[in-house]
Amino acid sequence: MSVIRYVIFSLAALSLGPAYPRFVVEETTIGQVHAAFQNHTLTCRALVDTYLARIARYDHQGPELNAIASINPLAQTEAARLDKAFAERGLTGPLHCVPVIVKDNIQTAGWETTAGSLALKGFIPDRDATAITRLKAAGAIILAKSNMSDLALNALATVNLIQGATRNPYALNRVPAGSSGGTAVAVAANFGLVGLGTDTGNSVRGPAAHASLVGIRPTLGLTSRAGLIPLDMQSDAIGPMARTVEDAAMVLDVLVGHDPADPTTEVLRQWPTKPSMLAAAGNGLDGIRIGVLRQAYQGGNLRLDPQIARVFANALNDLESLGAEVVDSVSIEFVPNVPGAEACHGLKYDLNAYLAAQGARAPVSSLAAIIASGRFHASVADDMRALNAINSEGPGSQACRLASDYREAVAGALSDEMLRLHLDVLVYPTWSQLPQMTSKIVLEEAGQSLRFATASGFPAMTVPMGFTPDALPVGLSFLSRSWSEISLIRVGYAYEQATRHRRPPVLAPPIPCLCGDIR
Repeated sequence: MSVIRYVIFSLAALSLGPAYPRFVVEETTIGQVHAAFQNHTLTCRALVDTYLARIARYDHQGPELNAIASINPLAQTEAARLDKAFAERGLTGPLHCVPVIVKDNIQTAGWETTAGSLALKGFIPDRDATAITRLKAAGAIILAKSNMSDLALNALATVNLIQGATRNPYALNRVPAGSSGGTAVAVAANFGLVGLGTDTGNSVRGPAAHASLVGIRPTLGLTSRAGLIPLDMQSDAIGPMARTVEDAAMVLDVLVGHDPADPTTEVLRQWPTKPSMLAAAGNGLDGIRIGVLRQAYQGGNLRLDPQIARVFANALNDLESLGAEVVDSVSIEFVPNVPGAEACHGLKYDLNAYLAAQGARAPVSSLAAIIASGRFHASVADDMRALNAINSEGPGSQACRLASDYREAVAGALSDEMLRLHLDVLVYPTWSQLPQMTSKIVLEEAGQSLRFATASGFPAMTVPMGFTPDALPVGLSFLSRSWSEISLIRVGYAYEQATRHRRPPVLAPPIPCLCGDIR
C-alpha cells in the first residue's frame, strides 16, 4: 500500500463512529490494541510505525538501550497487509497485528539469526522456528530480533561482540540480566507489544524481573523448541515476556501444542483438548494455598537483600489479603547432583547437532570451531571451553539416564512436599539480590534461583513485585507442578491486578502515536 493510499485509508477509518481519545501506544495491551482497531482509532501500520519510531529514538539514541539486534524489513508491508485483511474480514487471529520482539536464537526464515555469536553472523535459516510459525498463524508481526548474551551462556548480563551490552532502562548503570535481556528491555521500553525469550536456567524470568515484566517458563514439553539454537535441550524452553499477565497468557495459548519436530511435546498428543491459559485469569485466590519456598534463595554466602525482603514480605501480605492461604513451612528434600550426569547433552552435543543439520548455511560447524575462531565475548570464554572439554553424550546414554533420574528426583521432592501441604503453587523472589552494577558483575553475588524450576522441568512465572527505594524493579516468582500453568496464571493475574506494580521506565518516555488526528 502506498503512503498516500495508507493515509487515505487511515483517515477514512478514523472518521467512522464516535470520537475517541488519541491512542497511546506506551503500556498498551493486546486487548486495547484490538479494541482500537475495532473502533477505528488505530491501524496496524500506525502501531508498527510508532514502535519503530520508539526504537529509533531510544535504542541507539537517547539512553542507547541497545536492545534491538535487527528489524524486520517487511514489518510495514506486513502491517499494511493486515490492515487490508482487517478491513475485509476483521481480526485475523488472537494475535492480529501484535508486534513481537524475538530473541535472536529463535530461527526466522530469510532473516539473520546469530544467537548473539559473532561466529554465527551471517547465518540465515531457511525456515521459521515452530514458535514463529505459530505466532504468524495467529496474526502476529515479528517486528525485531533482540540482543542476547553470546550463545545464551551469560545469565547475568546481555552482551556480545556483535552489538555490545544491553542497558537496563530503569538504571543505565545496572545490568538487565541475561540471556534474554534484549527482549526484556525492548518490551519494558515499549519497543513492541510482547516478546519471546528462552529460559534454560533463568533467562526469561531473570531479565523479566529486572525490567518490571511478566515472564513465563513453561513446563518442558508444553511449547516446541524446534528451530531454537540450543544451549541445552534438557532444559531449554521458549516462553513469553509481556507487560501484563493477560498478554503473556495470550501468547502462551498460541505457542502451546504438539510438534513432531520436538519429541518433548509428544505428551500433548494425548490431551483431549488444548487448555486456555487465558481462561485462568480472573478467578481470584479464594481456596488457593501458596507455599513460601525460602530454599529458593537461601544457601551459600548470600542472604536475601534487605530491600527485597521488605518488598517480599509485603507481597505475602497482599496474597493473604486476596484470599490465599500462605504456608511458610515448606521444606524440599535435598537432592544431590549426580556425578556423570553433566555429560548428557549440553551445549557441545546440542549445538554441534544443530549446526550439522544446517549444513553449508551455518558459518561454523561446531562449538570447537567457534572457540578456534576467537569470535566470542570474554564473559563466556571459560564456560565455552569447559563445556567443549566434556565428552558429551546423547539420548540413551548412561549420562542421560543419570540426568533423567536426577530431574525425576527433584520433581518428586517438589511434588511430595506440595502434596503433603496441599499447595497449589510455591512463591519466592525471582532474584535474592538487586540488579548488579555493570562495572562489577560477580556470579557468586547475583542471587538468581536456578535449582528448582530448571532441574524439575516445572513451570514458573515471574510478575512485577514492586520497586526498591532506588526505583529498581524486583520480581515475584510462582512455581507449580508440571502442566499447571493455569494455576500460575490464576495466582499471578490476581496478584498483578490487585497491586499494579508494573511501571514503565522514565528513560523511554511516551511519544505521540503516528495514527493521525482522530478527534
